[in-house]
Amino acid sequence: MRRHVVLGVCVSLLLGSLAVAWRFHEDIERASARASAGGRVLATRCGPIEVEEAGEGLPLLIVHGSGGGHDQGMAWARPLTREAVHVIAMSRFGYLGTPQRADASPEAQADAHVCLLDALGIAQAAVMGVSAGAPSATQMAIRHPERVSALVLVVPIAYKPGQLASTVPPVSDEKDALLLRLLGSDFLFWAALHLAPNQVLRHVLATPPEQVAAASEAERARVADLAERILPVSARAAGLREDTRLGKRLGPYALASIQAPTLVVSARDDGFGTCAAAQYTASQIAGAKFLGFDEGGHLLVGHDASVRAAVLALLRSGAAGAR
Repeated sequence: MRRHVVLGVCVSLLLGSLAVAWRFHEDIERASARASAGGRVLATRCGPIEVEEAGEGLPLLIVHGSGGGHDQGMAWARPLTREAVHVIAMSRFGYLGTPQRADASPEAQADAHVCLLDALGIAQAAVMGVSAGAPSATQMAIRHPERVSALVLVVPIAYKPGQLASTVPPVSDEKDALLLRLLGSDFLFWAALHLAPNQVLRHVLATPPEQVAAASEAERARVADLAERILPVSARAAGLREDTRLGKRLGPYALASIQAPTLVVSARDDGFGTCAAAQYTASQIAGAKFLGFDEGGHLLVGHDASVRAAVLALLRSGAAGAR
């Protein structure tokens, strides 16, 4: 009898493991296909860069954050194509089809953004940097002012002077190491999404899960889609590691030299503590507008439509000013 029980348990465990493996394989195959859809790799003066384009009208270059790629940028910006905006979503160094480079500094990435515009035959574009995409977007406005018609920085990873208070403690090296271990494995991240989604929201996406639970159905779907789009993390791991290093050594930029109309957006409860840096950045750029929210976390839950409307207004005002 005991042997039968043990055998039954072993068979159940084996079948359960096979079911998990099958589900994981199916989900990763689907995620890989979704990540590659719409993108193409262009040969530029700065090397291969993956890009996805949609819409016609005012050009907007989307510079994604950590865990992203052209797919993440396009998922957010595609509704703007209905408003006469030409969305250019690219993958930064180490993400998806854009290979990592020895020099992956914000300055080198900013130069690569210009190389991409050159390859596309675009003389000038608005540039939107999200989270860890903000440093290179900012550097593009500083280093290549004639190529940037407007600058948008959303929950930016940015420098702030030490005396600026923040309600959010800095991320420890230990937590960074744990997050990188999780984000370095397709299986571990996939399992976390299914077994501990609230912990992924709080610690990986820096957003209070209770706010997501209380949000509209459309917002909950947007957040779930963004979290799932981090898969496959193995195709984004090199960029993620570089972004983590970058975030700990940011210094002051020549923000006063930025001439482009600028919008900076953040939320006070962003788990990555971007609000103080966003306010400081906006205060150093002449005429910059700061759009702040009390709640919403790093994903700005509940404010997606407001942010998109503010970006569209900036693009249109910049275009009107250029005429």
